[in-house]
Amino acid sequence: MPSASPVLRATRPPRLSPHPLHAVLLAFPVALFPAALLSDIAYVQTSQIQWTNFSAWLITGALVFGGFTLLWSAIGTIVSRGALRRRKGVSLLLLALAWIAGLFNAFQHSHDGWSSVGTLGLALSVLSTLFVLAAGMVFFSQSRTAAMEAAR
Repeated sequence: MPSASPVLRATRPPRLSPHPLHAVLLAFPVALFPAALLSDIAYVQTSQIQWTNFSAWLITGALVFGGFTLLWSAIGTIVSRGALRRRKGVSLLLLALAWIAGLFNAFQHSHDGWSSVGTLGLALSVLSTLFVLAAGMVFFSQSRTAAMEAAR
């Protein structure tokens, strides 16, 4: 006679930390947008044209990796549930805003001379930096939220 014990199913525990590839992809725009801001500040202080070239390349790298990060973040937001989905959505929105500000900044940096940075280029660098740093903070706070939900 079979036992009356319930059948135990193996369940996978919820992931309490962000996916490593997502974290690595996010590290690039989080590092490159602030570096572009610093090189813009250096250009404003010194008027050495090479700083604008550095900024243009840093912004381009941040946009390339930021695009892949946006794609990964969109997929992660779609497949998640509950409060974690809302946090991932906020992170996705902030990352998208940083990417859009960075794209306009790349267009601004394609101008010649002082107009490549100026007030608008510096303001766009500040905006993209603030948005991407906020996205990183929200993204890395997700693991804490997931751990709290799993403890319930």
